Amino acid sequence: MDIPVSTRATTRTRPESLRHSRTWDAGVPCIAEARDAVDALLSRARLAPERRAVQDAQLVVSELVTNAVKHAPGPCALGLELSADGDELRVTVTDTSPEPPRARPPDPGRVGGHGLHLVNLLSEGLEVTPLPHGKRVAATVPLTGAHGG
Repeated sequence: MDIPVSTRATTRTRPESLRHSRTWDAGVPCIAEARDAVDALLSRARLAPERRAVQDAQLVVSELVTNAVKHAPGPCALGLELSADGDELRVTVTDTSPEPPRARPPDPGRVGGHGLHLVNLLSEGLEVTPLPHGKRVAATVPLTGAHGG
């Protein structure tokens, strides 16, 4: 007796990561709008990371966008990408300056100039990629577990 056998190719698909992007062509971007984009993306993913992780991600976004606005003429762009497992948020900021960001020496008495130190502390490092008309600065912020920087 022949038993009918059907073959079906099964492919296991990995959930797609969620993304958000925003470009500011003219004028100064609203830093609060950039921070709010983190909340909006996490809401779309229906994730509820610890409040501290969300605040860390918002601070990294705020610092990177502020640096782009402060040190680069012209347009800038923000990209957010949530990993498929929801464990980390990749933050990218593109601007028109070819100069890489430079951390200033720590000085507790100085007002300002501490942003890159905070980004390094709250993320898994800073990556700078030269582009034909500027650069892309990226940092990955953990959303789960403890991060010691």
